[in-house]
Amino acid sequence: MRNDRRATTILVMHVGIDARLPFYQMGGISQYTIHLVQALAEIDAADRYTIFHGRKDGRSYLPPSANFQRRNLWTPSHHRLERYTLAAELLPHRLDVLHCPDFIPPTAGARRTVITIHDLNFLFYPEFLTAESLRYYAGQIDWAVQKADAISADSHTTRRDLIERLGVPPEKVTTIHLAANPLYARPFPPAAIQQTLSQYNLPPGFILFVGTLEPRKNLPMLLRAYKLLRQETAVTVPLILVGGKGWIYDEIFAAIDELGLGDSVRHLSGVFDEQLAHLYHAAGVLVTPSKYEGFGLPALEAMHCGCPVIVSDCGSLPEVAGDAGLLLDPEDAPVWAEALARVLTDSDLREGMIARGYAQAQRFTWRETAVKTLALYRGETA
Repeated sequence: MRNDRRATTILVMHVGIDARLPFYQMGGISQYTIHLVQALAEIDAADRYTIFHGRKDGRSYLPPSANFQRRNLWTPSHHRLERYTLAAELLPHRLDVLHCPDFIPPTAGARRTVITIHDLNFLFYPEFLTAESLRYYAGQIDWAVQKADAISADSHTTRRDLIERLGVPPEKVTTIHLAANPLYARPFPPAAIQQTLSQYNLPPGFILFVGTLEPRKNLPMLLRAYKLLRQETAVTVPLILVGGKGWIYDEIFAAIDELGLGDSVRHLSGVFDEQLAHLYHAAGVLVTPSKYEGFGLPALEAMHCGCPVIVSDCGSLPEVAGDAGLLLDPEDAPVWAEALARVLTDSDLREGMIARGYAQAQRFTWRETAVKTLALYRGETA
C-alpha cells in the first residue's frame, strides 16, 4: 500500500472489492458486500475503488460516486482454480488493497489483502455442510488466514474462534459487526402489511423463522418445541418458515409430518425484502434456534421492525440480541415452548422486549461498519 505510516498525509489508495458472489447467490455475504460498498462511498470520496463484478452479471453494485468504477472478471466465484486465475486477472489493476468478502483470497493481485470471515461453521460442525462446501472452505481456511494481511470478523465470537482454533495473531483480526438492510428501519403503512398477510393467507401474531433451511438452523428442535406449545397451552398461531431450501433439509419436512404439524407449519420461499419487513411487523415473535451463527441478521432485522426475538445462546447471537432478546439453550425444546408461550401471551414482557429491541438495533450501522473497514484498508489496527 502506498502509505507511509509515519507521514502526516495519507496517499490515495486504489481499493478493489470482490463483488462476484451476488451473481451466484444473493445471501448474507452478498448483502454484506453490497451494503458495505454503498456505505464506503458515503464516507470516502478520496480513495479510488474498483468493484469487481462477474462478467455475466447484468446488475451493478456501484454507488453514484465518481471515485467508484466497475470492472468485470472472467473467473467465476468458488471455482477450483480461483486462487490462481483471479490473481492473474487482478495483477494489471495494480491494487493497493484487495478486499475479499467471502474470505478466500487469490495468491496475488494486490499489495495488501483484507478478508472477511463470517463464521467457522465448517470447522465446528462439518456434519452440517455438504461434502463440496466442506472441501472448499475447510480445505482453504488455514491458507487464507495466513495469506491475508488483515482479517475482519463479523463478531467477537468469530474473532475468538480464529485466535483460539486457528492460532491467528490477535492483532491481525478485528471485530467489525454488520448491520441490517436500511429498509427494515423504515415505517410501513398498515395497509401494506395487511396486503402481504392476505397474499400469503396469514393471520397476525404468528411465530416466524427466517433463514436458509439447513442443519445448523436446528429446526427439528424448534418443531418439537412448537408441538409442545400447541399441546400444553392455548396458543395456536402458525409457525412460518421463511427461506430457501439449502442442503440436508429433508429431515425438517419429515419432522413436520412425524409431529403431525402439516396444517400449522408453512414454508415460504422467494419472499422479497419489503414483504419480509411486513412479516416482521406482523409476527408475534422471531425465533432463531441455530446451533451456530456468525452474526444473525434476522434477529437484528426483526428488532428494527418491533418484533420480539428469541435466540439460542450459541455463537454470536447473544452479541446481536443483547438484553433485548431471550437467550435459550438450543437443545431444550420444553424451555423454548415455555418462552414462546410467555412472549405471545404476556403483553408487558412483549412491550419491554420491543422497546429494548429498538434500542439494541440502533447500535449496528453500516456507517460504523464502513469506518472500521476503511481503517483496515489503511493498515490501522483497532
